[in-house]
Amino acid sequence: MKPGIVKVGKKKNSIVQLIVFAVIIVALLLLPFWGRIFGQSYDYIIFIVGLMGVYITLGQMWNLLAGYSGLVSLGLQMFIGVGAYVLALVANYWHVPLVLGLFMGGAVAMVIGVGLSYLLLRMRGMYFAIASWMFAQAAVLVIVLFPLFGKGLGLFITPARQLDNTQKYYFSVVMFIVVTIVFVILLRSKLGLGLLAIRDNDTASQTSGVPLFRSKLICMMISSFITGVAGGVYYISQVWVQPLKAFDISWTVAVVFIVVIGGIGTTTGPIIGGVIYVFLSQYLATLSQIGSLNMVILGVIAVAVILAAPKGIVGTLQNRFGFEIISVRRWMMKNYSDRLPDASLE
Repeated sequence: MKPGIVKVGKKKNSIVQLIVFAVIIVALLLLPFWGRIFGQSYDYIIFIVGLMGVYITLGQMWNLLAGYSGLVSLGLQMFIGVGAYVLALVANYWHVPLVLGLFMGGAVAMVIGVGLSYLLLRMRGMYFAIASWMFAQAAVLVIVLFPLFGKGLGLFITPARQLDNTQKYYFSVVMFIVVTIVFVILLRSKLGLGLLAIRDNDTASQTSGVPLFRSKLICMMISSFITGVAGGVYYISQVWVQPLKAFDISWTVAVVFIVVIGGIGTTTGPIIGGVIYVFLSQYLATLSQIGSLNMVILGVIAVAVILAAPKGIVGTLQNRFGFEIISVRRWMMKNYSDRLPDASLE
């Protein structure tokens, strides 16, 4: 292939993917205007779609850690709880606008994440996973002990009561759109190249000059910040944040399910997994005869998917058919295109 030329077929595929993504964004932003079409089910539909936005965002952040950095965390719930509680505090006591409160919650979560990184990133494998879970459990004790946080009773997010369902929906959907765009841009950046190399072989990537600690630290910063924001967005719709729920490990269980069935280490895996998880969890919640077995059923489904498609739904489709919904390919152009004409990073 001559320098400066990109394969026409690949360029067309990128354009098609961009058009599809743009159509999805427009459809999501215009969904509240279709209320008359949905009738009485309107509130429930935008609630479900908004919930998907939160879980997909959380899935992308856990995927960033586990799928691209090799950091299998069991403490994701700590940043969710921190983001929610910071939002509640600054909104209730200092009357900070909700949008600014979300960013403040994300910032505090990021500071905590960076501080813990200098301890956690010295560990690998199950040691990292267990240590992250232990710090999350310790955070619950701190929240419960101090009256400022409402102790075990929790806090109401008073300004959130003034929002209608449509406004709460836009908090979630705009967050999902922005995070997805940022995630794709990140993976196409120089840092993303390093992360993709770490995903494939961290030892070889380090030998090739990829700064492992710095790359993983940046991932922790990004993941903790956005997870904190997502925690705040979720509890805007719930209005009330309670420690045993906000810091519950069930958050991590749900996110692991989302990423595993969707496809770990893929861009669109958490999107597909998030949609499936919300549909399944909402459906199982309506079956009174199941009771508390819904998590067991989701676990069985996850095991079945792992056995049938070890790389998840999206990973399996990509391996067998080269199918991609959102591509993070960077085509080598000019003087590099003749050396790596088919360079692919996913």
